[in-house]
Amino acid sequence: MPRTSRPMGASAGRNMIARHRVAVMLPDGPAVHAALVGIERAGLVAVGIGARAGAAEVAHLVRRTGAALLICHDMLRDRDAEALIAEIVSLGAPRPELLILPDLIMDRDWNNGPHPAHLPLLAPDPDALFLINSTSGTTGMPKCVMHTQNRWFYFSKLAAEAGRFATDERFMGAIPAPFGFGLWTAHFSPTIQGCPTILLPRFDAGTALDLIERERVTVLCCVSTQFIMLLNEQAERPRDLSSLRSMFTGGEAVPYRRAAEFEEVTGAAVLQFYGSNETGGLSRTTASDSRDRRLTTAGRIIPEMEVRLLEPATGAETAGRGQPACKGPATCLGYWDDDAANAKLFTPDGWMLMGDIVEVDEDEYLRVVGRTSEFIIRGGKNLSAPAIEAEVATHPGVALCAAIAAPDPVFGERVCIYVTPRPDHAPTLADITAHLAARGVTREWFPEYLVTMDDLPRSSGGKIAKGELAEDAKRRWTVPA
Repeated sequence: MPRTSRPMGASAGRNMIARHRVAVMLPDGPAVHAALVGIERAGLVAVGIGARAGAAEVAHLVRRTGAALLICHDMLRDRDAEALIAEIVSLGAPRPELLILPDLIMDRDWNNGPHPAHLPLLAPDPDALFLINSTSGTTGMPKCVMHTQNRWFYFSKLAAEAGRFATDERFMGAIPAPFGFGLWTAHFSPTIQGCPTILLPRFDAGTALDLIERERVTVLCCVSTQFIMLLNEQAERPRDLSSLRSMFTGGEAVPYRRAAEFEEVTGAAVLQFYGSNETGGLSRTTASDSRDRRLTTAGRIIPEMEVRLLEPATGAETAGRGQPACKGPATCLGYWDDDAANAKLFTPDGWMLMGDIVEVDEDEYLRVVGRTSEFIIRGGKNLSAPAIEAEVATHPGVALCAAIAAPDPVFGERVCIYVTPRPDHAPTLADITAHLAARGVTREWFPEYLVTMDDLPRSSGGKIAKGELAEDAKRRWTVPA
């Protein structure tokens, strides 16, 4: 199908039906936010796809959501848009119509002339589905999370209270917009506050620091990996970061020593929410908390989120320690077209579950003490170990494999695969990553370390002893303090 450059309003009004899905695959920057607003005003539902997504992931999201239109640039990193479309169709996705954003911008003078003809725009409904984005899953492909605007309006209110936002704030959002953290930090909060936001098409620590200094950024939003990279860059070439007042982080455990160093270097309070793309926030730290509370806990339980603790095995309610469940205004609507995943996300009586084990003290402060799911958290992004294993296992030279989190001082964790090769095979890391690339696997799933073993250790039940491998990974890659 030939690509089109029709204006968004005309395309939505003439060829799309209200609440139909429109995929958006754009790098961070003004264009992705404009696209999301335009889709919403046209009464459609955006499907946010990360700009780094592999072809297999794009095909899955287009197929699952039924997106009939894909908004993107002519080139997607190193891929031509038409070539990507051909590849996802070969993987079983329906062929979406292409809307190339540079053409859309340049085809007309937006300051003069008549507006494109379109049907009347629908009245906005902040409780209606407006966005579907993806989250990590254990079945090999992401699940599709359904968002309303009201959940992010509420979340932004929580952030404003936590950071004591003033009327002159200047935001920098370092997380891509299609994802939850990027939504509230760059799409909602600055708009609600009426404040400017500084965006990076691709995170670079030096560029980010230069912009913080030049634009006098007051609120920085980034994952732990990014602020560690900022600290390392600042040590090499110091900038004036005195404008910073607060830094929101999350997505992984906050490293106390580096977070305290960030506060000392910048004077900004390091703050975080505990939650997920699905639940929003269950707890938060605030500028009123002591440093010990801010950096050793995930903050105080948010009353409106009605957090309760459950026994993971039985689902019975418990106190002090357990698996958190919640009901409240920050939660999503659930997963799009995925009854099996929704059955795991919700309890039978409708409470939304997190995949962690937490402790809550007498003052209602929450600490994460373990995970019930097998995720490797690299740079704040949850990577499913079983999903990575399933892809690596398709390599013809791999007999058995396990994906394990290798500790890393910058990214928190990196992907390490332990492999038992097939007879007469000796796959290298380069062989395996090339194989994954040929399969269209998202680059973030590529392993960064490879350990080959004649046989992987087993538990008494015959399963791979992942705890033993995790200890081996710690011995191999832990950097002495």
